[in-house]
Amino acid sequence: MLNKVPEVTAIFWIIKILSTTVGETGADYLAVHVGLGATVTATIMVCFLALALFLQLRAWSYIPWIYWLTVVLVSVVGTQITDLLTDKLEISLYASTAVFAGALAATFAIWYRAERTLSIRTIITTRRELFYWGAILVTFALGTAAGDLATEALGLGFQLGVVAFGSLIALIAIAWHLGANPVLAFWLAYILTRPLGASLGDLLSQSRNYGGVGLGTIYTSIAFLTVIVALVTWVTFEGDRTSKADPVR
Repeated sequence: MLNKVPEVTAIFWIIKILSTTVGETGADYLAVHVGLGATVTATIMVCFLALALFLQLRAWSYIPWIYWLTVVLVSVVGTQITDLLTDKLEISLYASTAVFAGALAATFAIWYRAERTLSIRTIITTRRELFYWGAILVTFALGTAAGDLATEALGLGFQLGVVAFGSLIALIAIAWHLGANPVLAFWLAYILTRPLGASLGDLLSQSRNYGGVGLGTIYTSIAFLTVIVALVTWVTFEGDRTSKADPVR
């Protein structure tokens, strides 16, 4: 197979942050405003995610719409996993953050032991892709728990949450430019984009009484989904033009 993960560019990070925001606001909209509840929402989203993963695993190269659809659905499911632990099982955010951090460390350890690399530039086998998506799911669950821990339990609030997580990502980018390990920098940034996107989503969607802008979950989700679709469409057509201009590829 060709590499199944897109090039890490500015557009990659923009779509990633937008998808995490949709995961936060979309899950809240379905569970609360539609009235499906966390359990039903999680069940429905897991079924959609299974279908998207089936399409993604069948593909022999990176297909933008399938890949990013899978990312959005993983975002929703990862959010629901944390919400179920917190709201239904009443597990503290401190405990869930620690558990997901341990699960992610274990995933990386097993992945590295099996493949001797954690680089996303070499997702060229089904086993590596399964490791990749397993790690992605845990990063979303960890990011949700860590973001809620910071903004709610520790009282940072949505605005400070956006600033804090955005600053951490900026520091990682600077460290990468100065020569830090690119694989480590990528995964640290990937984890932090989840609480950044969640804080941004809450900031835009929550009412002014809770420190938000008050756009609501439905309008925030629609706006961000529209941008995601536009960017994925642009990436798809740009890739097609590049392929036609360079037949060797």
